[in-house]
Amino acid sequence: MTDRNHRDHDDPNDGDATADLPAGAIEEAERLTRLARDAVDPDERAAYRERRAEAVAEHGYAVRVREEDAHAVLVCYPADWLDEGIIRTDRIDDLDRAVERPLSGPGNPDDWDEINAYNRSIAARVADRHGSAHGANAGAFADFMGNHYARPVDSASAAEIDDFLAEYFPRNAWPTAEQEAVVETSIDLLFDVASDDDAGDATDGSTTDDTATDDATGGEAGNGDTDRR
Repeated sequence: MTDRNHRDHDDPNDGDATADLPAGAIEEAERLTRLARDAVDPDERAAYRERRAEAVAEHGYAVRVREEDAHAVLVCYPADWLDEGIIRTDRIDDLDRAVERPLSGPGNPDDWDEINAYNRSIAARVADRHGSAHGANAGAFADFMGNHYARPVDSASAAEIDDFLAEYFPRNAWPTAEQEAVVETSIDLLFDVASDDDAGDATDGSTTDDTATDDATGGEAGNGDTDRR
């Protein structure tokens, strides 16, 4: 499993089964999208989006992020569906060639065991590398993301992180004073550890992770993403 994605997670979208886009490219597009969503610097955000576009363009695909109410969805679709940056419905030959990956909202409960194992492995790495207080906080965040959203820890949105810090952590984690003092740093370390693991898996072509919105209007050829933090 990744997120980012490093991990193998099945998308409920049936398109993955017949899409021409390899699984590794899909995971890389998701990973770069999440990184772009996290990026504060506009140049860094643009660089992630450019790399994302290149990752799918190699296979004849384009990519955008579609905003749906409170949720964001990564959409990868054949570039030949486009005409001057706009998707032409008369060019869509087979909808199953498109791939969609949710970037926020609940995941697939059927994948909970795999997601939980992945989240626990990230929390354990945080503890090994940064100590017990950070590890305990990472473990609490793993519980939060797994039990509330059935999603990998490193797929969390800014709103979900804020909810964890404001509501779940003080009420359900029973933190020590040391944990309370470092919890925000713990979350940053968790994402760093997950990102490091993703980079290590990149040689296998199996990575994942995330991005930020520049076309909230949902333009067909845009790279719209919403900032997570």
